[in-house]
Amino acid sequence: QEQLVGSGGGSVEAGGSLRLSCTVSEISYSRYCMGWFRQAPGKEREGVAAIDSTGSTSYVDSVKGRFTISQDNAKNTLYLRMNNLKPEDTAIYYCAADLRSGAYCLGFYPYAYWGQGTQVNVSS
Repeated sequence: QEQLVGSGGGSVEAGGSLRLSCTVSEISYSRYCMGWFRQAPGKEREGVAAIDSTGSTSYVDSVKGRFTISQDNAKNTLYLRMNNLKPEDTAIYYCAADLRSGAYCLGFYPYAYWGQGTQVNVSS
């Protein structure tokens, strides 16, 4: 059973930066589609960023130019660098993984495996 452990959340002021990390306990990490999702209070979960096994990425429009998804296959670790944070970025952020690639991966369809979530708070 794959395990995803996310970390790096915290509280920052608007304009600040955070980097989220997600370690996957799976030796075939490079085969996975990986993504970050978030859920704000009272709102539905939304896809934020995704990266597939070829390195192709996608982002939700609201974070384009501010967030960067990346991965270190040697460390089985996924990252989300978040710059110029805004109060509306406040949410619980979840890393997720799936074996499906391409449009399924980059289109933020429901993934098979989920981490426990890490809280990000951005104050104005």
